[in-house]
Amino acid sequence: MTTGHGTRRLAELSGPAATAALHADSIIVLPTGAIEHHGAYLPLNTDFLLADSIANAAVERAAAAGTDVWILPTLAYTKSDEHSWASGTMWLTWDTMMQTIVDIGNSIATTPATKIAFFNGHGGNLALLQVACRELRRRFGLQTFLLGPIVPSMNGADGDGPDELGLGIHGGHSETSLIMHLRPDLVEVTAARRAVPEHLADFEQIGFGKPVSFGWLSNDFGPDGVLGDPTEANAAYGAELFEHSVAEAVKAFAEIARFDPAPPAAE
Repeated sequence: MTTGHGTRRLAELSGPAATAALHADSIIVLPTGAIEHHGAYLPLNTDFLLADSIANAAVERAAAAGTDVWILPTLAYTKSDEHSWASGTMWLTWDTMMQTIVDIGNSIATTPATKIAFFNGHGGNLALLQVACRELRRRFGLQTFLLGPIVPSMNGADGDGPDELGLGIHGGHSETSLIMHLRPDLVEVTAARRAVPEHLADFEQIGFGKPVSFGWLSNDFGPDGVLGDPTEANAAYGAELFEHSVAEAVKAFAEIARFDPAPPAAE
C-alpha cells in the first residue's frame, strides 16, 4: 500500500490531515484477527494474517476504484476463549472485547466519518461483533457493517479439496491454503493431520451453519483443537481464495459507500 499522501492507512496521517481527509460518507475499516492455537502446523497469528492481508489489499484496490475507504491497524487480541485451554492463545473476555470495540467506535464518532466496517478473520468474533454493530449504531449514530468470515466453505461446486462435511472451520483446507499462499515459511506441512469429527455430520439440525447452534471449546472435538483437513492444502488454491476474498470485499465496500437504510425522499 502506498505511503505518504497516497496512503489509505488512517494511522499514517497526522490528526489534522485525517480530519481533512474524512467526510460523512468515508468508510473506516477495522480488521479483527486473533492470536490463537491452530494446531501444530499453523502459526498463532493465522487469523491476524488473514484479516490484515486481505483487508489491506481490498482497501487499496477499492480506493483505486474510487471508493472513499480507509483502514485502521488490525486488532490482534480478540475473543478467542474457545481456545483458552491451549498455550499461546491470547484472548480477551467478551466484556473487555465489547468495551474495546465501543471505545473505538466512540473514537471514530469524533471524526467526520460515519461508517465503520469490521473486516473479521476469526469466527469466534462474529456474534460479539454483530451485537457491537447495533451498540455503535445506537450509541453514536454510526452506520456499522460486518464482513466475515472471510474464508469460503470448501463445500462449493468446484469440489476442490477433501470432503470436510461442513466441519472444516478451524485449521482446515481453505485456511491452511491461504497461509501457505501468504506465509509459507510459517506452515509446518509435515505436522498437518485430518481432524474432521465425522460423527457430527449426521445431525440435521445441530451444527455449524445449521438451524441449531451450540456452545463449544475447540478441544471438545479432539486433543488437537482443530477442525478440518489440511492434508491437501496448497498455495495455488490459497492464491485463488485470496483473490476471491479481496474481490468480494471490494464489491462490499462499494455497496457500503452508497448504503442508506432510510427510504429515499419523495420528490
